[in-house]
Amino acid sequence: MIAPLPLAVADGSSLSLAGALGIGIAFGWCLERAGLGSAPKLMGQFTLRDMTVLKVMFSAIVTAMLGLFWLSWLGVVDLARVAVPPTFIGPQLVGGAVFGAGMALAGLCPGTSCVAAATGRLDGLIVVVCFFAGVLGTGLAIPLMAGFYESGSRGAVALPAALGVAQGTVTFVVVAGALAAFAVAGRIERAMAARVGRVRP
Repeated sequence: MIAPLPLAVADGSSLSLAGALGIGIAFGWCLERAGLGSAPKLMGQFTLRDMTVLKVMFSAIVTAMLGLFWLSWLGVVDLARVAVPPTFIGPQLVGGAVFGAGMALAGLCPGTSCVAAATGRLDGLIVVVCFFAGVLGTGLAIPLMAGFYESGSRGAVALPAALGVAQGTVTFVVVAGALAAFAVAGRIERAMAARVGRVRP
């Protein structure tokens, strides 16, 4: 049988919930081990002093992309059956801007705030409470902004189809971009460290 397999248990059953809990715990453990449960660590990305966020997230993207590409090439995964969220250009641009502003102000995103809260950090707990309040407020406001919320629909669009190129080409470009980004990030970190060293009394 070709993956992704039909998940007959993905219906809120005990087995599916246990699987989701296990994946969530593993993901949270990885985030904490990478130091991403700390707001100062994440803020280092915005001040260009610590590029861990870029390195970790870009590594995850590249790992998933390469895994899917090679498994598809081997006939193990059918990419046509992998769910792609629909694109809504305007709403997602606004949502991305709000998300980015919130992350910059809080120093944490939803995932890392949960990790911070689980490890006893007060700032993480406050951010978790605030984003749940934001989700609730947005849900209540949906009827008032339904027109905008559903505007700009482009359907499920993936980069190969949007650009008219092969999956392998997109994979190669993203991997090459990641390697270049890692090299540039290292240079930036070293430059910032040297600069901080020079200005210290």
